[in-house]
Amino acid sequence: SNKPARADRPRRQACRAGYARQQVASNVAERLSQLDWAALERSLDEWGYAATPPLLTPAECSKLVRLYGEDGRFRSRIDMARYNFGSGEYKYFDRPLPPLIEQLRSGFYPHLAPVASRWAERLGATSYPPDLQAFLDVCAKHGQSRPTPLLLRYGAGDYNCLHQDLYGEVAFPIQLTFALSELGADYTGGEFLLIEQRPRAQSRGQAISLQLGEAVIFATRYRPVQGTRGYHRVNMRHGVSRLFSGERYTLGIIFHDAK
Repeated sequence: SNKPARADRPRRQACRAGYARQQVASNVAERLSQLDWAALERSLDEWGYAATPPLLTPAECSKLVRLYGEDGRFRSRIDMARYNFGSGEYKYFDRPLPPLIEQLRSGFYPHLAPVASRWAERLGATSYPPDLQAFLDVCAKHGQSRPTPLLLRYGAGDYNCLHQDLYGEVAFPIQLTFALSELGADYTGGEFLLIEQRPRAQSRGQAISLQLGEAVIFATRYRPVQGTRGYHRVNMRHGVSRLFSGERYTLGIIFHDAK
């Protein structure tokens, strides 16, 4: 199929059915090993994003949402309206990261590093280390040592303008967003938006609805696309459409640290 991973309704239903099986896995590494990585990589290569089945349990999502009120866990809070980023707010975690978030960040990285290195090779850039700590060491050498995983909160009327999450010279080309709230029950609207700016062509957009515990894996700033003269860069930006009602929480996993 030429559709993104998990984009069609039958596949969505199959993934929801698979949730019960994934709940049995007590650790993140086992859950990630159950994913169809070949399909996810194909979707990333073709569309610049891929959506997973639920990887977090409802209890884990609720626990992460409750962390938002624990200010001692965060290094900074951003009011989006103040900076013209949109409307809503988010908080960057401080170290040490909560264990689940640390496990997600370190667990996803080895699966995504080969994709990132393949993209870099196609664009004539340097490949990425195979493990997260080695990559963070590269970030630190460029003055980037502040953690970037974050929790985002949106209320009715809030939205996030299209942007790229860049915090210095070093950037990993792929990142994640997890849905911590239930679409239709906790909020309405608030779709994840991904815009691909193609050279000499009109931009292509995707609107992605995530169910509780699911993640969208997507290009941070650009990805390689093959043209008649080889591969070229296509810029990507992401955001969130306006919430119509309720409250929406998400977890962002960014692999590069910030200055």
